[in-house]
Amino acid sequence: MTLTVALIGRPNVGKSTLFNRMARKKLAIVHDRPGVTRDWKRAECHIYGHRLDIIDTAGLEEADAASIEGMMRQSTEVAIEQADILMFIIDGRAGLTPMDRHFADLIRKSNKKIILVVNKCESFRGTDGMAEAYSLGLGEPYAVSAEHGTGMGDLFDALLELIPKDETEDDEASLTEAEKEYIIESEAALEAAEWLDTIEGAEEYDFEDTDNPDLDPEIPLKVAIVGRPNAGKSTLMNSLLGHHRVLTGPQAGLTRDSIAVDWEYDGRKFKLVDTAGLRKKARIVETLEKQSADEALRNIRLAQIVILVVDATESLDKQDLIIASHVLNEGRCLILAMNKWDAVAQKDRVRQEFADRLERSLAQLPDIPFVSISALNGKNLDRLMSAVFTVYTNWNKRIGTGILNRWLMRMTSRHPAPLTQGRPNRMRYITQIKTRPPTFAVWVSRPQDLPATYKRYLMNGLREDFGIERVPIRIVLRTSKNPYVD
Repeated sequence: MTLTVALIGRPNVGKSTLFNRMARKKLAIVHDRPGVTRDWKRAECHIYGHRLDIIDTAGLEEADAASIEGMMRQSTEVAIEQADILMFIIDGRAGLTPMDRHFADLIRKSNKKIILVVNKCESFRGTDGMAEAYSLGLGEPYAVSAEHGTGMGDLFDALLELIPKDETEDDEASLTEAEKEYIIESEAALEAAEWLDTIEGAEEYDFEDTDNPDLDPEIPLKVAIVGRPNAGKSTLMNSLLGHHRVLTGPQAGLTRDSIAVDWEYDGRKFKLVDTAGLRKKARIVETLEKQSADEALRNIRLAQIVILVVDATESLDKQDLIIASHVLNEGRCLILAMNKWDAVAQKDRVRQEFADRLERSLAQLPDIPFVSISALNGKNLDRLMSAVFTVYTNWNKRIGTGILNRWLMRMTSRHPAPLTQGRPNRMRYITQIKTRPPTFAVWVSRPQDLPATYKRYLMNGLREDFGIERVPIRIVLRTSKNPYVD
């Protein structure tokens, strides 16, 4: 059983900085402004061969339950209930405050194991906070500097004493599933690149057709929920999970950190990621919003499927199209979720307007799947997940080399490539070099002279003839090495 450690404290004591330090990744947004963290965030931490789950929580404050601060406190209280160990953090520079004493009494009543941490002790200014920390009666305080990494060894030793001795793991097991998958994909991509660079006269070879290997159902599918502010992304996340996991409200920009949650649907594991709203670049002036936007874009890059949530009561905005185009350029599966559909009066007209706008503005991917939903009422979520499974299957589709080359002969006999310098520009060979997204290498006599319109002709043929629909396709043009070039 993996123990869970929750980082607790008032705002701006350095919980997110310590969270990033323990996770050894920059997962939580860090800023000088108090109250940046609003939802609790979970990550893995490995200490001396032991795995822990750590939770970064919002700063504890006394506030009305209906306010943002009140909802943040309720979120933190949920995290406290789920934790096995509480790491109570105070600011060594500021010393002990009445709020620290108040919340120390609160967590003492939880009857959980508590580790007292005095942060920001990189200089003599933290000594006063260390001396005052003893008065809380929570045991021996540990002086650390989360920003500089000092004192982490003593803190890890304190955690180690609370971990059962039989819960050990080797180095291979300590890797997360995401890290394992990243290593496997990187090695496969490197092998494919080396093979393509060394091959000569590929048209002379008949490579054995290979089927797509079975996908490991234990590795969760990564689904990122993106969109403009106040489109209903967090509401959709809560509806899919079936409980109130992330903060929601009428205020735009309520989500700042990207929140990842493990989930299972129809026997398949998922990792859902709720992201901050993406506004136009020209309107992003604050550093905090820029960090939120950068993290959202990073999660698009790391996702396998991206659900773009748009407000169906409004027309498809230019910013929606920019986000969609970015998703397609990254090679991710894209699904458009038209939210607030129950508030739309003329449904047929709005649906047709959305389809026409997508066809005009995102011609690089015909038939982008879009599903009308109501995240608030949980309507049509099954249809949304059905679209997720469909596009994911197409995204992983692999076609045999022999079949592809027979298809290429038919395509070129039907419509030959345009002449180049009065000579035929021959399509010599085609093979699929990777999936996710489906990527094909085509050997051409003069690739630099092949027009983009002919590449689109080949792409559309691949979609139609092999059922690779509604996902991005990439074609890489190559030429055989000339043995007489020297």
